[in-house]
Amino acid sequence: MGGDRGPAVVLRGALQALEADPDLRLTLVGPAEEVEPFAAAHDRATAQVATEVIEMGEHPAGAVRAKKDSSIVVGCRLVKEGAADGFFSAGSTGACLAAATLVVGRIKGVKRPALGQVIPAWARPTLLIDVGANADCKPEYLVQFAQMGEVYMNAIMGVERPKVGLLNIGEEDTKGDLFAQEAHRLLTEAVPAFAGNCEGGDLMAGDFDVVVTDGFTGNVCLKTIEGTAKTLMRNLKAALMSTALSKVGALLVKDPLGALKEKMSPDTYGGTPLLGVKGAVIVGHGSSNETAVKNGIAVAAATVRAHVPEVIAERVASAPAPASAAVGAEEKGEAAASDAR
Repeated sequence: MGGDRGPAVVLRGALQALEADPDLRLTLVGPAEEVEPFAAAHDRATAQVATEVIEMGEHPAGAVRAKKDSSIVVGCRLVKEGAADGFFSAGSTGACLAAATLVVGRIKGVKRPALGQVIPAWARPTLLIDVGANADCKPEYLVQFAQMGEVYMNAIMGVERPKVGLLNIGEEDTKGDLFAQEAHRLLTEAVPAFAGNCEGGDLMAGDFDVVVTDGFTGNVCLKTIEGTAKTLMRNLKAALMSTALSKVGALLVKDPLGALKEKMSPDTYGGTPLLGVKGAVIVGHGSSNETAVKNGIAVAAATVRAHVPEVIAERVASAPAPASAAVGAEEKGEAAASDAR
């Protein structure tokens, strides 16, 4: 039921995913009138009826607790119970985060699950993490973001030795506020692949495979990138359509521009993985079309097949705790409060 365009788009994306992956099996969660006809028509699809829907404007944690039979909660419950291996939704991001944390559960030792978005940087794709799961962070959280991001880029994007950067206002070690400086110190000590600060202007250059930041900064950064890409494509189209001569030129570059548009589109990457929970959870954009749904399902399947949650659990368990990351009663209380959000 997720997404701004209604369940029909989700079902078309699900069909494309089944056609593209002969080993894929899907459980469609939602109202009977939406999921049962589709499941009846496709051998590798089953229906799981859910009688409630979490709307975009509802308070995420409150809705997850109140609507136990919503499609998001039921989908996450299937993962927790082992009836499904992964979960994809283009519904309320906040509700997906709350359900994944409260229902699927955090990996032992992970302080905060984080959203990581693959962005189409120039040299190679870059994972920006966190992009919205944790508006308030402690420096030591970024160490785990880096570790989880390394696992994802290795397993899903095929990067053998991911290079990690810290989003900051300058390249020098002493740049940034106290939060950034402490994060830099901890990353230097605990993450061998850490290669220093990444300035905002260099993020799209692709000099790093993983760039870590707090969720507030990451979300603003991501939406700025998406908005800039849309504006550039809109202005480019207007310029190419402005005169008869430019229209002729537009025909000559139609295919390269189409490839560029596809590369810059978030639909190409399907969704944002929530790393740090006990299962493959992929959150799609609210405006996802069928291509984005298809690719989001594909990312969820790839995450399962690469055993990303299990590898993250092993990595976190074997990693030494950062010097300032002692967990006391106060931090445990903060973690519970964050989960409740």
